[in-house]
Amino acid sequence: MRRTSLRRAWLLGLGLAGLLAVATPASPAQPTGERVTRIPVVMDDFSFALGKTSVPRGTTIFRVVNKGEIIHDFKIAGKKTPIYETGQGGSLRVVFKKAGRYPFVCTVPGHVAAGMKGVLRVT
Repeated sequence: MRRTSLRRAWLLGLGLAGLLAVATPASPAQPTGERVTRIPVVMDDFSFALGKTSVPRGTTIFRVVNKGEIIHDFKIAGKKTPIYETGQGGSLRVVFKKAGRYPFVCTVPGHVAAGMKGVLRVT
């Protein structure tokens, strides 16, 4: 009988431990402290208009929209958006690990020569 009582106590303890594990909320993930910068980018025919010309190191999300009459894209730091038709757009996420000057361009042939280029400063 004593063995049965010990077994019941052990099973009860195991059950309570499982119940506590389920009922106890997990601690929220610690914030990394990373700041995300968001920049609107308007592409017009042969020009870019960025909401900011300087950003801190870290993640930057470019919200790109083509307001021009012809196709355009946006390339910076080795990352590129798809080619967008008039009125189309999307987002481009870039992580800048080093401070410096990062050129951006439209890769459609002839557009850089026509003025679709610029430099973003990362501090």
